[in-house]
Amino acid sequence: MQLSLIFGALFGLLAVVFGAFGAHALKNILSEDQLKSFETGVKYQMYHAILLLVLGFNLNQTSTLEKYIIYCIIIGTFLFSFSIYGLVLSAAKGKKMKFLGPITPLGGLLLVIGWALLLYSFINA
Repeated sequence: MQLSLIFGALFGLLAVVFGAFGAHALKNILSEDQLKSFETGVKYQMYHAILLLVLGFNLNQTSTLEKYIIYCIIIGTFLFSFSIYGLVLSAAKGKKMKFLGPITPLGGLLLVIGWALLLYSFINA
């Protein structure tokens, strides 16, 4: 079972669902800035879903480095995108979950680390 393929497909599926939800159901509820933030979460989720699928088909995922790349991308995507969804939706309801604020950059940092480790693996190949 390749974790990257499973999460790539799951994140891709959810990005399409959340994108449609944002474009239709949330369009009249969210402000323009909130909708842009929500769309940013969806875009990053889809970009990284595609990356996970590409990595799943091209890496053996047997080395520690390859596993760290996959873990950083999966966890980073979850923390980044889903914290944005939580922040936007809770703000729209007037009960902003402020504790999610620091989670978004942590997710972004993990994504950067995942990409940096991928670059490192290419340089040292």
